[in-house]
Amino acid sequence: MIWLTFVLSAALLVAAAVKLADYGDAIAFRTGLGGMFIGTLLMAGATSLPELLTAINSLQQDVIGLAAGSMLGSNMFNMLLLGLLSLAFFRQRVLRRVAINHALTGSIAVLLITMVTFFMLARIDLRIGWVGLDSLLIMVAYIVGVWLIRASQPLGTAAEAVPVNDDAGIPSLRHALIGFAVATGVLVLATPSLVRSSADIAEVTGLGTGFVGTALVALVTSLPELVAMIAAGRLGAYDLAVGNLFGSNIFNMFALGLTDLFYLEGNFLSAIAPEFALVGLAGLLLTGLGLIGNLARLERRLFLVELDAILLVVGYLLGLYFLFIRGLGL
Repeated sequence: MIWLTFVLSAALLVAAAVKLADYGDAIAFRTGLGGMFIGTLLMAGATSLPELLTAINSLQQDVIGLAAGSMLGSNMFNMLLLGLLSLAFFRQRVLRRVAINHALTGSIAVLLITMVTFFMLARIDLRIGWVGLDSLLIMVAYIVGVWLIRASQPLGTAAEAVPVNDDAGIPSLRHALIGFAVATGVLVLATPSLVRSSADIAEVTGLGTGFVGTALVALVTSLPELVAMIAAGRLGAYDLAVGNLFGSNIFNMFALGLTDLFYLEGNFLSAIAPEFALVGLAGLLLTGLGLIGNLARLERRLFLVELDAILLVVGYLLGLYFLFIRGLGL
């Protein structure tokens, strides 16, 4: 029954998140924002909303390890998806082809993950009101980062989000806004069941909420990124796909800071067990690899595919195995 509840709530969550991304894409098109900015902010925020809701519900159900694991583990999984994207569209050389400006997005992701990992270990007990100063600094860094990304977007790219020949099938702005709100409501209703069943699975299997959050819940909550990535890749909108994955890592760290608003027992980042810094560092290493892949303009391949794509996939699997043998969250 536990697994059935998990599967059903996960399926509902993914379906709602996919519609959320679809309507987010329509909103972006109707408002005329640029492709890189859409992927980094709007699409990334839409597809990462399940992680935020999972974290908030985890606090309410007193499973902090699940909240931290799902957010930090999602960073790792997003970089796995980046590697798979490059492998799936190896002829297009995705990481070499997308805008060099994604290096800024990747760098901001590296900065925010580093800040989160540092604050988790530093345990700075300073607050403004009930919110930790560390969480506020992360949220400020996110806002500044988004401003930098928007300011660096080249002029004239407003209509280049996704190659579209006919906008007749794209919902109107009003329709998209209503659909976005409804999909968000479904996410809010489905997430508590996912969290409860995940905590029960952790108890039954003996894996611990930390590892279940890092491996299982992070995978489920990142499936919308997978769907959005495949759709964008098939359309040839590689900037949108890569921006969504890097942007999701940025939003995940913002969401981790935002979660502190719902934690009333002290500093949220200080309450996370120190071993979760390993998950943060694993995500940091993989994001760094993705950033290098975007910056390096090498022509040489390994067996017709990019070496950095292989390293991202292998690095994720090795990172997950390392976290398992270290007994994360047990």
